[in-house]
Amino acid sequence: MSITHKPSDGRVPGQGSGPDAGQDPESKANGTENGGEDDLGAAGAQLSTQPVDTLASGPALGLVGWLRWMWRQLTSMRIALILLFLLSLAAIPGSLIPQHSDQLKVDAFKKAHPDISPLYSRLDLFHVYGSPWFSAIYILLFVSLAGCIVPRTWQFVGQLRARPPAAPRHLTRLPAYSTWHTDASPEQVAQAAQKALRGRRFRINASGTSVAAEKGYLREAGNLLFHVALFGLLIGFAWTSLNAASGGKLVVEGDDGFVNNLTQYDDFSGGTLYNADDLKPFGFTLDSFDDKYATSGPERGTALKFQANIHYWSGTSGKDAKKGAISTNHPLSIGGEKVYLISHGYAPVVTVRDGQGNVAYQGPVPFLPQDTNLTSTGVIKVPDALGKNGASDQLAFKGYFTPTGDLTRGPMSLFPGEVAPILWLNAYHGDLGLDSGIAQNVYQLDATHMKQFQLNTKTGVNGVALSPGDVMQLPGGAGSLTFNGVKTWASFSISHQSGNKLALVSGVIAILGLMGSLFIQRRRIWVRALPSEHGTLVEMGGLGRSESARIADELGDLIAQLQPDAPVRTTPDEPADTADEGGDEPGTARVPGASHAPDEPTTRTDDEGARP
Repeated sequence: MSITHKPSDGRVPGQGSGPDAGQDPESKANGTENGGEDDLGAAGAQLSTQPVDTLASGPALGLVGWLRWMWRQLTSMRIALILLFLLSLAAIPGSLIPQHSDQLKVDAFKKAHPDISPLYSRLDLFHVYGSPWFSAIYILLFVSLAGCIVPRTWQFVGQLRARPPAAPRHLTRLPAYSTWHTDASPEQVAQAAQKALRGRRFRINASGTSVAAEKGYLREAGNLLFHVALFGLLIGFAWTSLNAASGGKLVVEGDDGFVNNLTQYDDFSGGTLYNADDLKPFGFTLDSFDDKYATSGPERGTALKFQANIHYWSGTSGKDAKKGAISTNHPLSIGGEKVYLISHGYAPVVTVRDGQGNVAYQGPVPFLPQDTNLTSTGVIKVPDALGKNGASDQLAFKGYFTPTGDLTRGPMSLFPGEVAPILWLNAYHGDLGLDSGIAQNVYQLDATHMKQFQLNTKTGVNGVALSPGDVMQLPGGAGSLTFNGVKTWASFSISHQSGNKLALVSGVIAILGLMGSLFIQRRRIWVRALPSEHGTLVEMGGLGRSESARIADELGDLIAQLQPDAPVRTTPDEPADTADEGGDEPGTARVPGASHAPDEPTTRTDDEGARP
């Protein structure tokens, strides 16, 4: 008995190195070149669903031929990979350059880079994902995948419905081959082969004493599944971009909270298919904020816990509010939207009285963190203040808040937790410019039309440091400011992304399909039993889509399974028999790079790994 596993030189036996040598390697491995009239015929055909190039050997191309050639190039795997790579490159500017979804950052970038910004604008680099060139790559990739999936699917369905092809005339020309003589009848050999192959979950096509078997259809199914999932992934990304919206809101502890309408957002960016009219009704309030920091060691000041405790409700009534918690990387779904915790900080609570003694402002004022210890800056604007003479005299206070401050070190926090809060303020009066019609940032002060109060003139420090309970008296009886205490605030991002689930499911399916495409081998095995002068001649051959020694291993296992029903004939005077054109003597096994004695166990090694 012999198992022949022929060395691979990139060609199937019978191939030449002439003009046809540059054909698709997959077609070569299946033996379908030269119009399918090679020695393997239909037995080596259709081991994959890759389209066959019918233009390579055709006449000179006309208009229709060129169109077909361009379509074939567009739907090829090579072009799909190139387009996927270009799409990845095209997305890089969208990650590095501010996009129109955050107009404040775009404006800041244009102000900081006035020379290069006009060029970026002409190239749509501030709106990458909606630019014509990004859309063109995206659409071409869609068309390429669709043109690849549809014909492959129909071809694969046809293969599933078809029977395994009959054995080629010369089994010796297959990559894996074995032959021996036995005293069992051809019918017994065929029945034993069918039973063994069915036990190994092969699809069987028996004809007389010949058996054709095929296995590994899940390889092509995985390949198609990967392409379909990739198509779904692109659809998910596109739908997420078109039907998406996001906005931010800073909510102070114990304040009125947030209701999901456009006027409540600090900033809002809608998608092409989702805007302010599509906002779903819900709301929430911030009850408290739990923060915890490391207090010693090299990790001192590192955040250990950030959690916003809220009450939330769905609908417009605000009834049946539920308790919830939002922490870093653990958003809360409210009304079908995702609410993320972005940041947090402190809001000093102050009471401002004007020159008439009236309370002109009272409440918390959020200050924005500037460093990891939450040294924060902020502005307190009092537009309704009156002067001592009863005329309008607007007030403003600008400065720092340090949750753990030290009067000897100035406005710099030593720890992010609220241990020794200090409010450092300068004071102004005059015109805030709110009636000019120009929008102002609530966290910045335009002091163009204001005059700074002279405080602590003896020390030369034009500001005051306040601890909770302290009062700042303004010169000339212009009013006062009382530092009542501190509240926390949290910044939330409300996000609507309807395509995330589709993208996630498609990504998981794509990985499963790719695994099937990589690790499952499509292969065929033929068993033929014919009467001869020395009993029954049994021939077995195997062909895999990818050239691998595993087909020889599987053929060897199948031979071992058939031995009880078709044992090797061991007549002493049996002459040496040459199997067809293979040239191997019975009882020998030929594997690349090794030779074996007649009854020596065969060791087979892979020529090359299985390819998708």
